[in-house]
Amino acid sequence: MQKLGITAIWLSPVYQSPMDDNSYDISDYQAIAPIFGDMADMDELLLEANKRGIKIIMDLVVNHTSDEHAWFVEARENPNSPERDYYIWRDKPNDLMSIFSGLAWELDEASGQYYLHLFSKKQPDLNWENAQLRQKIYDMMNFWIAKGIGGFRMDVIDLIGKIPDLEITGNGPRLHEYLKEMNQATFGNHDVMTVGETWGGNA
Repeated sequence: MQKLGITAIWLSPVYQSPMDDNSYDISDYQAIAPIFGDMADMDELLLEANKRGIKIIMDLVVNHTSDEHAWFVEARENPNSPERDYYIWRDKPNDLMSIFSGLAWELDEASGQYYLHLFSKKQPDLNWENAQLRQKIYDMMNFWIAKGIGGFRMDVIDLIGKIPDLEITGNGPRLHEYLKEMNQATFGNHDVMTVGETWGGNA
């Protein structure tokens, strides 16, 4: 690959995932799915790629997680937990539709509330208005930057500024605020590249 002049390799999500949506439903951001190996394999890949001047670009999903992520498990089991507000809950849903068809709200029978999922019901949306949640995401990103990754491809990043009560999904009013904060907290001071998948975001 080095002889071919390749300078970057983009990996689709390799994190721990139940694979409901081809690994875009992440259950642990800091673990590798067994079908791809383990963290030792990832460390070796990064080491050997960096030796050859090849950047490893990781596909990262921070609009939603898997419903098997520890945050969502705790949010469901304990409605009074801090993790509850990491996701978006409503007593009564509106008519917002899922990108994967049907309503974007799923009833959690234990609490009687509905949670938002713009994709599969196995992919609950994260609540980016929660500052503690945002910091958790930045800490995770810095974990990977410290390991030597060359950058992130940010999946559906324009959806993080959503206002579901107004049925605003992409390019919400706080999107640029969140991205500037992310830049300052993570990759802004590092030699890493980023590219965002946006379905209608403004530059």
